[in-house]
Amino acid sequence: MFADVHCHLDDQSYGDVGALVARCNERGIVRLVTAGFDLASSERGRALAEKYESVYFTAGFHPTELKGYREGDLNAIAELLSHPKCVALGEIGLDYHYPDTDKKAQTEMFIRQLALAHENKMPVQIHSRDCAEDMLGILRKNAHLLGYGALMHCYSHSAEIAAELEKLGIYFSFGGASTWKGSKRANKAIALLPADRLLTETDSPYMPPASLYGTFPNTPLSIPEIAAHIADCKGIPRGEFEDMAYSNALRLFPAMK
Repeated sequence: MFADVHCHLDDQSYGDVGALVARCNERGIVRLVTAGFDLASSERGRALAEKYESVYFTAGFHPTELKGYREGDLNAIAELLSHPKCVALGEIGLDYHYPDTDKKAQTEMFIRQLALAHENKMPVQIHSRDCAEDMLGILRKNAHLLGYGALMHCYSHSAEIAAELEKLGIYFSFGGASTWKGSKRANKAIALLPADRLLTETDSPYMPPASLYGTFPNTPLSIPEIAAHIADCKGIPRGEFEDMAYSNALRLFPAMK
């Protein structure tokens, strides 16, 4: 069995989401986590989780979506966290990719959401782009807020940073980008990290794996290819890693059990 611990099933590009979920289930992809990036997407995730048995969701504010934040929205996010099919607060974090980045606002909201997750005894799903040193510093300083688990989704920093994050008890998921020919940094991180800290994701409809490079939309049906790639990087039999990755997902996100 497989789990896609981070995708965006609320995106309109899939067409018939019900048919897609059914195809995933037929191919053994039996846990699908649709990730929220603001209040509206988090609420759409809840609706999908209520509609489809194998779908779960996260609720939170993505760092590049803070311009749409309104005071009080975190109270609504907190209410979503109590839903039985909400597995984590996320996706939250830092993203310094764009020139108009307000680093101070991102940091403040990131820490507020880490505290909210801890208060509600929830894991977090973390987005981290072009901010490795700041991310590591914030997580070290706020390690007391990570007691219910944390996932670095679609990890893209160095193996050295990964080793430091792993000391904080953090898990890591990798998607289709790790299968691309030039993804040496991701593959070094996969090789270094313990297999019991690795999970599979697609971040679909984005980042298709190598076999589908250049196509859109990507879907959770890519999970077996991603899992096979991670197993090969680790030198683990594919079937063994598939079982391990699925168990890792259930351990980090108890709501999926």
